[in-house]
This record gives sequence, C-alpha cells and structure tokens, in this order.
Amino acid sequence: MALLDHFLSRLIRKGTLTVVDVNGTSRRFGTATPGFPDVTLRLNDPKAGRDIVLHPRLGFAEAYMDGRVSIDDDDIMGLVMLARGNARWESGKSLERTGPVRKAAKAALRRAKQANFRAASKRNVAHHYDLSGALYDLFLDRDKQYSCAYWAGELDDLPENLSAGLDRAQLDKKAHIAAKLALKPGMKVLDIGCGWGGMALYLHAKCGVDVVGITLSEEQLAVARRRAEEAGVADHVKFELIDYRDMQGEFDRIVSVGMFEHVGVPYYREFFRRCHNLLKPDGVMLLHTIGRMGGAGMTDAFTRKYIFPGGYIPALSEILQGSEPNRLMVTDVEALRLHYGYTTRAWYERVREKRAEIEALYDARFFRMWSLYLAGAAAAFEHGGMLVYQLQYARDRHSLPITRDYMLEEEERLRALG
Repeated sequence: MALLDHFLSRLIRKGTLTVVDVNGTSRRFGTATPGFPDVTLRLNDPKAGRDIVLHPRLGFAEAYMDGRVSIDDDDIMGLVMLARGNARWESGKSLERTGPVRKAAKAALRRAKQANFRAASKRNVAHHYDLSGALYDLFLDRDKQYSCAYWAGELDDLPENLSAGLDRAQLDKKAHIAAKLALKPGMKVLDIGCGWGGMALYLHAKCGVDVVGITLSEEQLAVARRRAEEAGVADHVKFELIDYRDMQGEFDRIVSVGMFEHVGVPYYREFFRRCHNLLKPDGVMLLHTIGRMGGAGMTDAFTRKYIFPGGYIPALSEILQGSEPNRLMVTDVEALRLHYGYTTRAWYERVREKRAEIEALYDARFFRMWSLYLAGAAAAFEHGGMLVYQLQYARDRHSLPITRDYMLEEEERLRALG
C-alpha cells in the first residue's frame, strides 16, 4: 500500500480522497477545497491497489468494472473529476518531457495501433455503434445525435439539469453546422459517418438539399433508412453501407461529424484526398471532430480496449498535415472548448437515471464501464486536453462570402425554425 499512498499523495492536493482498504483501515489524501469533491474509495481486493499503481487508468478501470474497488454513493464522476481537477491541462502537470528516441518510439506505436484497414474499420465501428439501439435510446436526445451538442448562449443560460437542455442543444448543433455549409436548395451533400441519419434528414428538411449518408454500422444504417422511409424522403435522403475510401460521385458539400476520430493518423492524407476528389471545384466541406490540445498523443488503454478500438483523437497540427497536401484550404476554424463536457455530463445524467434498464440490457459490469466512459469524457473536456474542432474547407477561395456574417444570419434563421 506504500506505493499507492505515495501515488495518491502526489496526485490529490485539492479536495479529499479517503481510501479504505480490505482490512477497514482508512487513509485520507488532499485538503478540503471549495469546488473540489470529497470522495471515498474502497479497495475490495488486496491486489487492486497494486493494479492501480502499475496501470493507473486501465488498472483502475478494470478493478472498478469488476467490483474490486467501489466508491461510496457510486460517485464515479466525483472520483474522476477529483483526479483530473488536480492535474488540469493548463497546469502543465500532464506534459511529458521525453527524449527524441522515446518520442520516435511512441510515434511508431501510435501509428501501429491505428492500422484501420477496411475490415478492421468495420469491426471497430461495430464494437461500439452496433450495440443495442435500445441503449442509445436511453440516453441520447430524440434525434439520436451521438456527438457534441452546441450550448448556445452564455454559461448562465445552461440549465441546472443539463439533461433537460440536451434536445435543444443538439438541434442548435445541427443549425450551427448547417450554417457553415452555406447550403442552397437542390445541392447534393455527402454525410460521411451519418450515424442514425439525423443530420442528413435535418439538412434536407431545413435547407432543401439532397443527401447521401454513408456508415460502416449496420445497426445505424437500418435505423437511418427506416427514418427516411417514415418521413417520406427516401428519394432525397439515401443511406449506404460503404467505406469512405470506396465512395464515388461528385458533391456540392461534404459534412462529417464525429467520424474523423476513427480514421487514424496514417490515413489522414487519404481521407482528405478522397474528400477533395468527391467535392465539386466550388465545393465546401465541414469537419466536426474531437481534438487534442497541444501535440500528438496516445489513446488511453481503457478507451482503446473497451470503448473505441482503433480510435484516436488528433491534434490540430495532425489534421492540417493531412489536409494541406490535398489542396483543401482551411476557410474557418472554431474550437468548442466546453461544449462536449456539458454534452457528456447530460448523457451521464441520463445513463445514471436509467441504470436498471441498462443493467437489464447488459449487466452491472457494463453499466459501470459505460458510466466510467462518460465520466472520464466529461473530465477530459472540462479539465483535460480535449476539445472539439469544426474546420471548414473549400477547394476554391471564391466559393464562400469573404466575411462570416452569412454563418450568423443562417444560423439565426435555422434556430428560429426550431
């Protein structure tokens, strides 16, 4: 336990963490601090402390999932926020000082773990997105938007219960993105990574465009096609099970929301080359992706093993290194710093409310895994090095107005439509 005590005494300075071992002995770390939680962690297995020290993220995650550690009131959000809040990205504590050899080795390992060949890509997508549709119905908004919402207004405008504002925030996200696409009725739009079809259906309904959505998830494809049929717009909004690398055609606009995280750095140039060739000469593209502050990094072991195998969050520099050689000019960049933190907190609230239903669908271990995933995501966006980038691209510098006024005007119009 000495190693665990040393580890925790260095990590927890603000807020308090009480650790109770298998013998009932308790130790307290940190100092009560306004804004920081007070959490009690119980070690129910004598080996759990060792696993946490050896592999802090994966070791703790698996111990929590298996019930070998537990938290009073099952406050996994409090524990994760306590740990992250004591090592905020802005503090520099998480920055690594490594030599050139170690950096080169990490870069090679990062590329090896992102070998998203076609078969691997479909398998990785199925691991997460082909989970029971009933699970996603329990915590997503009505339109099943599984990406960062847009919380319009000031911080004081946020609802006390974020879950209550999720539907409006996701609707505002679609308006925010649509406004950046500078759409005109009759245009043809490609939606890469279309999810359950909500964005494609929205763009057709509000902007009068025809959309082709592509996905690698059979579960999502079936739902998206059914929604288009039920809305009577299947002739204008079509969905296909196809890899972006195999897509053919010519489009006025491309939109991709929450898909780029699954591409993998070795394929960024290929991704943007394909997008360039799919766009008309005056075409415009909007890429919405989780991003990493600072430089390149690594996907943590828990996320890679249990949540998003093959997934990677890129630094802005990595995205640009992929797009710049392909004659796609960046025409607008927006950094959404806290929006995904609020979104994942809303999802977390809903998941906790639906514990019995989720455990009935899967089991208690899955519920703990999913809760940890969402709590960790919220902490990463509120204290860690994650944010969301929206990058607008064009092939021709004359394709768009020379000021951003058109975005604001169109977003206001779309939001008024509801």
